[in-house]
Amino acid sequence: MKARWHISVAALLAAVLGVTSSHGAAQSSSKGSGQALSLSKGQTYPTKPIRMIVASGAGGGLDFVGRLVGPKLAESVGQSVVVDNRAGASGSIAAELAAQAAPDGYTLILLSASLVVYGAVNKTRYDLFRDFAPLSQVAAGPYILTVTPGLPVKSVKELVAYAKSSPSKLNYASTGSASLAHLATEWFKIITGAEMVHVPYKGVGAAFPDMLSGQIHLSFLSVASVYSHVRSQRLRALAIATATRAKVAPDVPTMIEAGVPGFVVTQWHGLLAPRGTPKTIIDRLHREVVKAVQHPDVVSRLSADGTEGIGSSPAQFGSHLKFEHDTWAKVARQTGLRVD
Repeated sequence: MKARWHISVAALLAAVLGVTSSHGAAQSSSKGSGQALSLSKGQTYPTKPIRMIVASGAGGGLDFVGRLVGPKLAESVGQSVVVDNRAGASGSIAAELAAQAAPDGYTLILLSASLVVYGAVNKTRYDLFRDFAPLSQVAAGPYILTVTPGLPVKSVKELVAYAKSSPSKLNYASTGSASLAHLATEWFKIITGAEMVHVPYKGVGAAFPDMLSGQIHLSFLSVASVYSHVRSQRLRALAIATATRAKVAPDVPTMIEAGVPGFVVTQWHGLLAPRGTPKTIIDRLHREVVKAVQHPDVVSRLSADGTEGIGSSPAQFGSHLKFEHDTWAKVARQTGLRVD
């Protein structure tokens, strides 16, 4: 597994797991990942179901990762992992909820790159670096540019020419204002000079009806979210935002090949815990998450959707979060979306 994926402006990955301890501390009763952690006399962690807050609505790539990894994590820890979808504000609503949770290991948050992007653009009542402890980057996959088949374009060059000839006639979907999809498309507009109108939705699932009916003309979204609709020809893929062609879509040119230099955008998913969660619980959950990500069923299903399991360490994921925040803050300033 790769330690992490990089997204940069020159060549631009959740699941987020928030876990906390209401007992204030936990001690390891064993060195084995499959053995329980002692919390207090007569108790072990976990002793009840774990709540995984997913920072998106049902039906998108983040929700898919949560419902794929959650059951494997549950098997390892011996307790249910309950997915709690909280859509809105590019995941900020979910982050506020998770930031207020007790650090006892029973409330988790699964986030995507969009939450970091949102924080790079807007002032929030939480701080990802102050209020959360990194657990692991779980998965990552590329973004892809798709259009409705009714649009008379079959390449990025034709799309840009069409957009320039009909200013603001085209619209594009995003998973919310200041989301990764929003900034990626605004970045594309700056590079190419194309004009189009932003239509934000509360997650990918909410956008699909309008995308598939043709009311939405185009979108930059993750391959995991939309490629099944490309296969069924309900959407047309123009280019993929990777440095080299993707195995899941070998016939789709990269954005760089299509004439948009340096345009590489990756959607990633990671797990965070509320700050203050005991290190013993963070370490236990990290081991079990890595085990879940490496499970053959998970690897197979992620690969089928063009996504790669990561399973990075807490320190590696923390560095990745900082890199992502700084990178997208720079893009936000370039696009004029930055709120200081």
